[in-house]
Amino acid sequence: MEYVTAVPHLPSQAAAPARSGRRSLAVALLSGALGAAVALLATRQRWAEGTATVAGGAFPLTAKGSDVTGVPAALAIVGLAALVAVFAVRRAGRLLVSALLALSGAGTAAAALASASDSSALDEKAARVSGDSSATVAALTHTGWPNVAAAGGVLILLAGLLALRYGGRWPAMSGRYERGTDRPRRTARPADPERPEEIWKALDRGEDPTGA
Repeated sequence: MEYVTAVPHLPSQAAAPARSGRRSLAVALLSGALGAAVALLATRQRWAEGTATVAGGAFPLTAKGSDVTGVPAALAIVGLAALVAVFAVRRAGRLLVSALLALSGAGTAAAALASASDSSALDEKAARVSGDSSATVAALTHTGWPNVAAAGGVLILLAGLLALRYGGRWPAMSGRYERGTDRPRRTARPADPERPEEIWKALDRGEDPTGA
């Protein structure tokens, strides 16, 4: 009679966390890098347009995202740096950097959405063009690029949340790049007492190099 024992397959169960760690790492790297690239690209596009009234008629005006606000681009760069720094630290340091990554993504999205209807940049341009400090932009319209920048921030936020949840399973930089590594040290060769320079050194010390 054959007996079947319900023995769990320990190797496969132990490999499951490793597989989830690799998947989360790949998703975090992709979403973080893509989110930063999208946010930076979106801030260089036209966010708003309108006209200013001048003597010759209506003068067209446009404003890029960087003209409206520099916060989304700055936070996207911070998020990209934090994404790289996640692999340079461990334990508590990794949690802090992961939190910074998530916060930079949330801040990028919030700043982009808050500036989506901002007209201050075009108002300043209208005042300069018309020569009237109280002039404001007319026929104001906004594009969808602020929403694209916000989507990039959401991707960075996703990378930060994955780092907070699964970062403990991710690899870190090799220990040979850290201070205090076990790099083999070169040992000095023993001095040869028969060499002329060693004989002179012995005489300078008042020793008898012949050993007599």
